Amino acid sequence: KILMKAVSIRLTHGYYLKNDIDQHGKIIAEYVWIDGTGINMRSKSRTLPGPVSDVSELPEWNYDGSSTEQATTCDSEVILKPCAMFPDPFRGGDNILVLCSTYKWA
Repeated sequence: KILMKAVSIRLTHGYYLKNDIDQHGKIIAEYVWIDGTGINMRSKSRTLPGPVSDVSELPEWNYDGSSTEQATTCDSEVILKPCAMFPDPFRGGDNILVLCSTYKWA
């Protein structure tokens, strides 16, 4: 019931919870991970060319770990490795949430 009531609420990032826009076969994958505090969650989204049926089909990604307390300013690239995926209850459709583990370059 809570999610159904939340359908009309606008998120701070500028999109609506239930995406009724034609995505032309593409999907949004929201990569989610725990940051360097071990408490806070972070995420970033990317567009993929079409629906994904297995987590092994998802590409690894990266981000600057110096802003999330996971790296110093030199060699601050952190790799996101997809571990699990779930249907996105906020955007709906074929969009997915991707839970990731993080790795620093050695």
